[in-house]
Amino acid sequence: MKKLNKITPIPMFHQVIWWLVRASLIIFGVWGLLHNSTTQFLMGLFAIAFTHLWDMFQLFGGKSFITRVTYQAQTMLNLFICFGVVIGYVLNTKTNFLYVDLIEHFISGVVASYFAYDFAVAFQGRSRHLSPGLAALFALCFSCFILVAWEYYEFTMDRLYGYTLQVSPILGEDGLVDTMIDMILAGAGSVVGMFWVAFARNGIIGKNRKELRAYVKARSKTDRERELQYLEEHDFYK
Repeated sequence: MKKLNKITPIPMFHQVIWWLVRASLIIFGVWGLLHNSTTQFLMGLFAIAFTHLWDMFQLFGGKSFITRVTYQAQTMLNLFICFGVVIGYVLNTKTNFLYVDLIEHFISGVVASYFAYDFAVAFQGRSRHLSPGLAALFALCFSCFILVAWEYYEFTMDRLYGYTLQVSPILGEDGLVDTMIDMILAGAGSVVGMFWVAFARNGIIGKNRKELRAYVKARSKTDRERELQYLEEHDFYK
């Protein structure tokens, strides 16, 4: 099991995905600029910046705990950005497909949970190991917080600037239905993402699950021994 306290080299497969996503966003933005859509151009630029988050954190040279979050989370974020910005925008404006928003909310829950699990473990530090159950619970809560914060954003934009992100007039029932459907789907995605990343990180699924499971068991045994030693040294048993 490789430690995450150093800058992790990115496999070529993931690098190709990152650059394909960025190329798609550049084409998307330039296309909008050429067709007098400043909003589309700025959307593309903003999205490209988010595809470089993992690279930006590596500039700290391993001094920031966030650098220990794996590159897989950035790959998932990049794919989600490409789907939401490029594919979602095209489907919303050029076709009659009505379910893009539902798909995006479900995927956002999966991605947020996946990131949050690694984030919690990294935040705990190199010398202290976090319980898998507690990390999974944090992932679920973090993902649910993100989806609630997004609904706050939609509501605020609708009220202040007259947008229709919640597809309803002020105080209309349609807005409540839209919000609840979004939250239910994102919540379902959060649960799926929580189990997925927890199982993958603890050797239940994945191609290296046997080696990883042995590592997790050995680490847990070491943690228990350290805890017992600490309790004995501080006379907790007396």
